[in-house]
Amino acid sequence: MASPTSTRTASRPFPPNWRLSVLIGVYEMLWYLLLPVFLLFLWKRGQREPLYRAHWAERFGAAPTELDRPVWVHSASMGEMRGAAPLVRALLAAGYPVFITTLTPAGRTAAHALFAEAVAAKRLRVSYVPLELGWAVRRLIRRVRPRAAVMTEIDTWPVLLATIRRQGVPLAMANAQYPKKSIVRDRQWGGFRAGIFQAYELVLCKSETHAQRFRDVGCERVVIAGETRFDLPVSPQQIAAALALLAPWQLATAAPGRRPVLCFASAIVGEDEQFIDAIRQVQAGLQAAGLPPPLVVYVPRSPQRFDAVVQLFEAAGLRVARRSRMLDAALQPTPDAPDMSGIDVLMGDSLGEMYFYLALSQVVVVGASFVPLGAHNVIEPLALKKPVMVGPSIWGIEYPGVEALAAGVLQQHLTIASLSAALLQLLTSPTDYARAIDGAEAFYAEHGGATAKHMATLVPWLEAR
Repeated sequence: MASPTSTRTASRPFPPNWRLSVLIGVYEMLWYLLLPVFLLFLWKRGQREPLYRAHWAERFGAAPTELDRPVWVHSASMGEMRGAAPLVRALLAAGYPVFITTLTPAGRTAAHALFAEAVAAKRLRVSYVPLELGWAVRRLIRRVRPRAAVMTEIDTWPVLLATIRRQGVPLAMANAQYPKKSIVRDRQWGGFRAGIFQAYELVLCKSETHAQRFRDVGCERVVIAGETRFDLPVSPQQIAAALALLAPWQLATAAPGRRPVLCFASAIVGEDEQFIDAIRQVQAGLQAAGLPPPLVVYVPRSPQRFDAVVQLFEAAGLRVARRSRMLDAALQPTPDAPDMSGIDVLMGDSLGEMYFYLALSQVVVVGASFVPLGAHNVIEPLALKKPVMVGPSIWGIEYPGVEALAAGVLQQHLTIASLSAALLQLLTSPTDYARAIDGAEAFYAEHGGATAKHMATLVPWLEAR
């Protein structure tokens, strides 16, 4: 088997200067000093999420082997893993074995679920990424012998990236983004992290805005390839289950006499009380318009919050039905499912069923935007041609947020009162609602095909290794 350096093409050295090299060395030394603290942190996290206490050897580079010069794809979290799934599938279809690393148990679980067939066929392996210890990263590289490494979204772990380059492994970033908030923070810290981006020999960006930012920090080769989340397959089973459930409830449209449905997706701590206020205002507005009260589909971001959020809603006087208790594994009503005419909120207390919840709904409000955390993914509701609304904080979805705002398919609201008024407008005006649906469909069609754009650049780059 060829070594990782055997087909290496010429590239600028990394680190590019002694200052950055020294800073990376100091950073790694701090990791050695604080390693017991970090391991204790992982152990305590394991009290709530047991997978944090499993596969410890992988944290130190003892990765599973058996693959022949795989493409190493790193996606830190569950969200990044799902976003990279179309690209991973394209690499597998092109004949490349794939070695996946992730940082979190949720990311690891998602990878196994998304690529179960490839894992069973021994064409894909999943591991935790090594800690920021040079010897651990080198150990992984010796075991895996990757053809190239492809990080996703935004990864600037200094030791990981520097060691990958020093070991002669070609390094790229896919679905790359460099949010404005990150730029400000990096400048405040003296530009250390910005310098780390120069480790990437190929950067496949989401948009021209991000591309220019990577050029500004000295990245060698920058290509605009879009966002592969636009190519995620929509679950036909979940869509069919949602439509079947809507029929007897008569919830499918905003036509007069039909009950409106709205979704709060990926809501996080600090938003629940605000969204309860919005629900109250929408209820009052619909009542004044002579329309049925809304059914709210509410999906908390974290499974650990399901019980607490249900209690919060019930304390506010809202009648709640939990998906886990009223629907079976096939998303069919159980014999003791409640009469939904007497329910205010359907609590989405499950994982991996977001398309089901979105398909039930007419309008979607995306969470982490009414607290200063930058908003969660808006691509999934756009894929279902749903009007989407967010709050004031959207730095985390700069792409496609900026483009979607300009196209009018995403609405941003600075206050709950503004959000509530906009929800009422769409839920009570079939004309405005139809116009919003048409815009979402056109926008999604325009931004699809990012996986093919990624592969058009990646394949020649990989074949040169």
